[in-house]
Amino acid sequence: MKAMILAAGRGERMRPLTDVTPKPLLPVAGKALIEYSLENLAKAGFNDIVINVAYLGQQIKDFCGDGKRWQVEINYSDEGDMALETAGGIAKALPLLGNDAFLVVNADIIFDYPLAHLQHKAVDLAHLVLIENPPHHPQGDFALDAQGRLSQHGAEKLTFSGIGVYHPVLFADVSADRPLKLRPILNQAIQQDKVSGEYFDGLWLDIGTPQRLQQISDRFSLPA
Repeated sequence: MKAMILAAGRGERMRPLTDVTPKPLLPVAGKALIEYSLENLAKAGFNDIVINVAYLGQQIKDFCGDGKRWQVEINYSDEGDMALETAGGIAKALPLLGNDAFLVVNADIIFDYPLAHLQHKAVDLAHLVLIENPPHHPQGDFALDAQGRLSQHGAEKLTFSGIGVYHPVLFADVSADRPLKLRPILNQAIQQDKVSGEYFDGLWLDIGTPQRLQQISDRFSLPA
C-alpha cells in the first residue's frame, strides 16, 4: 500500500513561524515535524510515499529529498502557489498513488498509532482513525457505531485524527485543479454507508498553534 503525507497547507494559525518556514519543517524536540510521520511510515513498512507541497514547498523537497534517509522512496505532488485543500490535493496526487487503497496522514500530528495495522486494510471508500475530542475541538467530527461504521449524527462524536485509508473511487468526481476540503466528500460517502472507522486512545498530538508547538516541544524534551 502506498502512503501520502499532507504537507501543502499554509499554516496560517502558526504565523509568524510559518512566514519563512513551512509548517512540516518546524522543529519539535530537535526534529522537523514531518520526520515523525516519515519515521512512523517507514517503521510500518510503507516504503512508497507521496508528499504534496505548495507554500514554500521547495524547502520540503530539499529537506526530505528522495527519502533514502528513512529508507523509503518519496515522490512529490506539487500544487504550485495555491494549495488545493485535502480532497483537491489528494485528487491531484492520484496518478502517483495508483488504483488501490492508500494511506493518508497529516504532516502536523505526532502519534503512536500502529500504522502497520492499516497496511492491508480493506475499505469501501474510506476508513478513518478517530480519537477522543481534544480541548481545541470539543464538538468532535463523526459518530462511530458498534459495527465500526461512521455517522454524522450521534450523541457522542469523536474527532478525526488525520489518519485514514482511502480508495481512489472516493475522489472520482473531485477536480485536480480546484481547492476542495475533504469533509464534503466524506459526508457523501457516509450517507452511502461506505465509510468505516476505529477508535484509538494512544498518543496523538496536533501541532496547530505556536502555543501547542511549544508545549509539545517541552513535553518531548523532558527526561524520561
